[in-house]
Amino acid sequence: MTETRVDPHVKVLDADVAARAKARGIDVLVYAPHFTRLPAIRERADAFTDDDLLVVPAREVFTGPWQERRHVLALGLDDPVPDFITLDGAFEAFDAQDATVLAPHPTFATVSLGPADVERYGDRIAAGEVYNPKQWPYQNERARELVEAHGLPAFGSSYAHRRATVGEVWTTFERDIQSAADLCAAFEAGAPRRVEHRTGWRHTLRCRAEFCHLAWENTYEKADRILLSGMEPTHPRHIAYEGRFDDVRVY
Repeated sequence: MTETRVDPHVKVLDADVAARAKARGIDVLVYAPHFTRLPAIRERADAFTDDDLLVVPAREVFTGPWQERRHVLALGLDDPVPDFITLDGAFEAFDAQDATVLAPHPTFATVSLGPADVERYGDRIAAGEVYNPKQWPYQNERARELVEAHGLPAFGSSYAHRRATVGEVWTTFERDIQSAADLCAAFEAGAPRRVEHRTGWRHTLRCRAEFCHLAWENTYEKADRILLSGMEPTHPRHIAYEGRFDDVRVY
């Protein structure tokens, strides 16, 4: 039986990341960096795709104002969707493109889909994440309970913001996946899969390092993005979106 190891969500991608993924037996990476527009993501994904590794471009869209932030991961997009739009607006844009939508790190902190969101949008979500290295064990268990309670298929990812985390977690599909369309079809069909991860003290240390990375993300990196770098490339008021999302933007 053909199987395919997929890491459905990484934030970093370079030659070292690609080499590490191959060394860890990963066949497919889903690349979805923060605040990067779809054309740039697609170009970089293509650059690191070869006969041994398929890199699929995706967007983790930040919806809602900061008090009600919800992250959703979209694969199979043809046209860019910005951050900082309403959750309804994001799902409408995904529906219009027949995108495959995943729920990353559900219930985590204040930036994730919760029970009410999954109840409302569950029929438009292809899978929910049940293992994420950035989360502590009790948080992964809470996510698993939510995903199972709503009958969603599961997935696990490295959610790698650090190169060393790539290949720590993966989802093994019991089918051959050779393209982004194949991967979307596997998720949409609820194809049989296993959520797997490495074990031992090194895995635990890498998980804790990913969690600690949050401090950097929410201090220096956030200050640089908001105060020093100007408008994010994925802001709905950016000229690239030509005002198409003005009716659903929250800033």
